[in-house]
Amino acid sequence: MNEVRIDKWLWAMRVFKTRTVATEACKKGRVMMGGVAVKPSRTIKVGDVIDVRKPPVTYSFRVKALAQNRLGAKLVPDYMENITPKSELDLLDIVKISGFIDRRKGLGRPTKREGRELAQFTESMADDGWDFDFLDDDDEE
Repeated sequence: MNEVRIDKWLWAMRVFKTRTVATEACKKGRVMMGGVAVKPSRTIKVGDVIDVRKPPVTYSFRVKALAQNRLGAKLVPDYMENITPKSELDLLDIVKISGFIDRRKGLGRPTKREGRELAQFTESMADDGWDFDFLDDDDEE
């Protein structure tokens, strides 16, 4: 076995969960070799460097051995070497942390805390005599 399809190898190395997802990533230009997007049918050899863009990080892998069938997770380091720069991996940690801290107001569903604050605010406004009939969708004009 001198060559293997890139989509099959990425699936076998557990970079993607299914071969279909690996194929789609290739078609969308997220898998590159030498800075050039590759087709799913592109064959790879030992020593090739493959870049896989999974936003926000671009992972880099060096092919150490070829495999056509999916491997156990413990065997993967024998077949590929992760050469992703440390700066890319740090970016992944930053994005994970900031996802919880830096949610812009007005986007997405309110948090539990924001919901409680909103309920408390509307109750206090109702206690002060404010009329919230304009919020009803059953307005008859």
